Amino acid sequence: MSDIYRYLLFLCSDKYLAEDLLQDTFYRAFLYLEDCPSDNVKPWLFKVAYNCFIDSKRKNKRSLAEEKDFFTGIPDKSNTENAYEIKEQLNLVSRLLGDMPEKQKQALQLCVFRGFSYKEAAETMKISLSHLKILIYRARQDLKEKLEREDLFE
Repeated sequence: MSDIYRYLLFLCSDKYLAEDLLQDTFYRAFLYLEDCPSDNVKPWLFKVAYNCFIDSKRKNKRSLAEEKDFFTGIPDKSNTENAYEIKEQLNLVSRLLGDMPEKQKQALQLCVFRGFSYKEAAETMKISLSHLKILIYRARQDLKEKLEREDLFE
C-alpha cells in the first residue's frame, strides 16, 4: 500500500489527491479482483493506480477550476481589518526571519516550523545539542527584541 501511495504521490504531487487515488485504486482492485493475475499482483495494482490517476486528470480537465486565490480573495466584511493586520504581522515576521543569521534561521525552521526534536535537528545540522539550544535561544531572543521594537507586543 505504501509503494502505491508513493507512486501516486510522485505522479500527482498532491498528498490529498494521492490519498484519494489510493482509496479509489483499492476500491477498483476489489471490484475487479477476478481480473488480477495471481502471480503478478503488485504490477497489476500499479496499473490500476495509474489508470485511476489518468481518469482523475481527465475528469479535472472537464471541470471548471477557478484561480487559486479566488476563494481567499472574497472579502470577509466582519474581519477585513483583522485579516489585514494579521497579514502585515506575518510579512514583518517573515522579513525579520530573513534578516536572521543562517544557522539560527535553520535551527528555528527545523525545530519550530518543521517539528523536529532538538536531537534530530542537531543531527541534521551536524552540530552538538547544546549548540542547537543556544542557536534557538538566541534566535528567539533576537526575534522578540525586533518585534518589540516594531510595537507588536505592547
